[in-house]
Amino acid sequence: MKKYISILVGILAAMSCSMLDSAIDSPSQSSYADDVVFSNYTLAEYNIFGIGEICGHTNSYRGRIHAFYGTNTDIETYSSNSSGIEDSGLDAADDRIRMAEYNATINDTQNNTATNAYNEIVAGIERANLCIRGLRTYGNVENDKDMAYLLGEALTYRAFFYFELIKMWGEVPLRTEPVSSETIYLNKTERDEIYKVILADLDEAANYLYWPGEARQTQRADRMNKAFAKGLYARIALSAAGWAWRPDEVGTGDLGSLRLTTDPELSASVLYPKALQHLKDVHESGTASLATDYTDLWKKFNNSEHLSGVPEVLWVIPFSDGRGRWNYTHAYPHTNGGPWITNNSSRGGSTLPTANLWFKYDKNDTRRDLTVVNMRWNGETQGWELRGAVNYWFWGKYRYEWMINNPYNGGNDDGIKPIVMRYSDILLMGAELAAYEQDLTTAQAWLGEVRDRAMAGKTATKYTAADALTLGSAAKDGSGMIADHKDKTTILGAIFNERALEFAGEFLRKQDLIRWGLLKDALDEECADLKALANMTGDYAAYAAYATDRNTDGRDFKTYPLYWKEDKANQRIVFFGLDDNEIGKTPSDYTAIEPNGWNVQERYISSEAFRNSTTGKYSYDWLYRNSFDDPWPRSVWPMYNLTMSAMQGALKNDYGY
Repeated sequence: MKKYISILVGILAAMSCSMLDSAIDSPSQSSYADDVVFSNYTLAEYNIFGIGEICGHTNSYRGRIHAFYGTNTDIETYSSNSSGIEDSGLDAADDRIRMAEYNATINDTQNNTATNAYNEIVAGIERANLCIRGLRTYGNVENDKDMAYLLGEALTYRAFFYFELIKMWGEVPLRTEPVSSETIYLNKTERDEIYKVILADLDEAANYLYWPGEARQTQRADRMNKAFAKGLYARIALSAAGWAWRPDEVGTGDLGSLRLTTDPELSASVLYPKALQHLKDVHESGTASLATDYTDLWKKFNNSEHLSGVPEVLWVIPFSDGRGRWNYTHAYPHTNGGPWITNNSSRGGSTLPTANLWFKYDKNDTRRDLTVVNMRWNGETQGWELRGAVNYWFWGKYRYEWMINNPYNGGNDDGIKPIVMRYSDILLMGAELAAYEQDLTTAQAWLGEVRDRAMAGKTATKYTAADALTLGSAAKDGSGMIADHKDKTTILGAIFNERALEFAGEFLRKQDLIRWGLLKDALDEECADLKALANMTGDYAAYAAYATDRNTDGRDFKTYPLYWKEDKANQRIVFFGLDDNEIGKTPSDYTAIEPNGWNVQERYISSEAFRNSTTGKYSYDWLYRNSFDDPWPRSVWPMYNLTMSAMQGALKNDYGY
């Protein structure tokens, strides 16, 4: 009898509360033979928990993947960049900056470790493979719905992890069975083969998983459910049939090129109808829905209330209540301690919205002032204040002061469980797929659900009504988004914009831009728009009419002011001067003699806000920076030196690394 190497050891450190309770209450077993473990629901479930436990490891999702993957895009950026570093010193740049700017290296100090994120995810796949084999052999899944559910959960984990590997590293070795002496050392597998395996996994898993709330297992969003598996199928299908920078000969060191798949099984004409049907199943199931209020959704997220009773949240990373660095990394900054961060710690602000994101929203869009804030909490003054000029905005979705049920203690973990998929993604992916299928009615209706929630009954002045959008160049060959992304009167142009506004700060955008074939185009367009903002030209020319001419060190530039004051009752600042009906005006209760709490930031919008005083470089030029002068060849990370060494020559980097 084959002995199963238990993966229970260490699980408790990263298990969610409900998982922990069931584990503690269960009897012990002295034998860990496969037939014992996987014929017993409780023991088999332990091992499913063990797959998710990998997410809590420091170099996995806890402290690396969610901190480093997803920037820089046209809406999200890392908080620093190499504009402050001389060309000759670029090699000494912070490796986190290099990763953000599409310039990763094989000896990256953040990831070139024995337990780097790649190795951690591969370990999670190994755990999933052990569970899949055991459940298929001993789980009686044909007759036991609960055991079948566990098999569906393991299959979904495997699909999720492999898709994550493809997003971050491109082609990787494929293993669908536990590692053996014959499969320890493998070169990469062409990603199309991996896509076909994991899409089949999800098709099968959807037959086994319970809908959200249907059974005990799916009462919480940290367990896999049918809606998430179907949504994940669509997410993967859109990437599999979409654009990517691919090696022409995998595992040979090939630089690669930007292209679509040549595999007919993964063509848009094959995958998109299947993916759309999966999303229609979710839509028609009634088990998921949009939260009525967008702000309330994020209050519940920060207060750890999004795990149950929030039908919009389909799956979260299953951290324990004391694990993970989400707000620690992404929340708007709190400096020098305060009521919500003890021991004088400064936390948050490692990632930022791009400086122009606030301006991309309609002023009546309820997401705008919740998602993008230009403030910080100052522990020295014990209050909220404006943080710098226009190039300093932060994520208002993520707030320490909203962490009431599980307050942050100022340490290295905050317990926030990041959302992997929301129901709004089901709707927007469905709208996109329907457009490609030439079904404008469904596309308009599903986009309309998201936009209607955002507008909360108010009239939009910047967005074309969903039911007035045209089909545009939507096409099954994948060129529709490339052709239409600038035209907001077309359904795909509107979806291009809507996904940015809906998911800003959730770091889905990078993969969206990749699958659309728009990574370089969107980043170049973003840099041009940031420059226009800095110089108050183009869409921002209205500010220039009320700007002040200045000269510093022989440089002529214009500056535009912002008025702001603290609103302590609502835990925020309010500001005046940016909306179109405020440009060039002052607040009604402000005078220079009686400011009534208003402060004036004289140099709020100016090119100087983007200029490094030491180097003279402007940060709006550096969303990507590498020897290719192109983000595409570095749109995936390399296999790191220690990983390559451990594979003893069997694994070879592509993409010119």
